[in-house]
Amino acid sequence: MKIAVGCDPNASALKLEVIEELTSLGHEVTDFGSDDPLYANVAIAVAEAVSRGDYEKGVVLCGTGIGVSLAANKVPGAYCALVTDAYQAERAALSNNANMIALGSQVTGNKTARLLVRTWASLVYKPGGPSDDKNRQIYKYAEEHER
Repeated sequence: MKIAVGCDPNASALKLEVIEELTSLGHEVTDFGSDDPLYANVAIAVAEAVSRGDYEKGVVLCGTGIGVSLAANKVPGAYCALVTDAYQAERAALSNNANMIALGSQVTGNKTARLLVRTWASLVYKPGGPSDDKNRQIYKYAEEHER
């Protein structure tokens, strides 16, 4: 799978852990960088690439994960979940069909981050489940309100 990863300078060390984990699992990973202190810029760049279909999934990181998740979710077609535990990573994939996740380097340790990306990237959303109506409502609203 092709996965885009990017962060602000606060999260550059954790980003390297994430890239190493995803690469070890056989994914093709592109690093969108970590030099821009304005986390929104890299989060939007990753989200646009995922939304266009250049990448199947994306991971964005900042100090808490909150800022990058907010920025990524402004891009139509990007569905970014901030995850802090394995259950959230699982549900982001299986229930919410999140094509992106956000992590916080100041609140998530290296081993946990590796577990979160491994869990999320290994799971595939299956249409027809109990979350379909919920997801369709989100997609419908997004389509109706695109600018």
